[in-house]
Amino acid sequence: MTRLHLFDLDGTLMYGSAAPAEISRQLGLDAEIAELERAFGARKIGPQQFSVAVHALWAELTPAHVRAAFDGSPWLAGIRDVWQEIRERGDYCAVISLSPSFFVELLLEWGAHAAHGSVFPEVPFTRPVDVSGILTPKDKVTVADRLCARFGVTRTDCVAYADSATDAVLFEAVGVSVAVNARPALAECATHVYEGRDLREAYQLVPAARPGVEAS
Repeated sequence: MTRLHLFDLDGTLMYGSAAPAEISRQLGLDAEIAELERAFGARKIGPQQFSVAVHALWAELTPAHVRAAFDGSPWLAGIRDVWQEIRERGDYCAVISLSPSFFVELLLEWGAHAAHGSVFPEVPFTRPVDVSGILTPKDKVTVADRLCARFGVTRTDCVAYADSATDAVLFEAVGVSVAVNARPALAECATHVYEGRDLREAYQLVPAARPGVEAS
């Protein structure tokens, strides 16, 4: 049975942080991004408003800032090992994130088959954000369906890894779900729960959910 493994980025692949925070840190805008993230977390603003606001905040952003943010982020250990094993098994792995596409797509370098984020203009910015390209939590399911069609699998063949309550809609759509350092609300609706800093350990929970495989 071929599997499609779907990974959230912020708070999941990245421990205790998010791409917007790491990018903003490179620009010395920690306080400003924290305020926007609080507003987003409290649902005072949605993904589109958040993206327009960070676009304005990052007026001085350069590709060097993006690369430094990516390289310096607090990633879980073992990401590339897990994705290599997924490939060797003949399965597929993809990242779906609400964070900017120019950051998310860097994970293709680590072995993801696909990486989808909210579509931002090229860095440095010379154009405004087209809000039609900004993903919402429900859009994650839409992207997952497109990936299923691309790789010849169904939703029941998917394994989703995420941390936030906004990912509950994706967890409801797939066959297996792994809550990674997750909020209680998401952990309650996951088939597996992982707390820690090594993706290899979270991935090892999945075989127990495969038909015909007993948990060790």
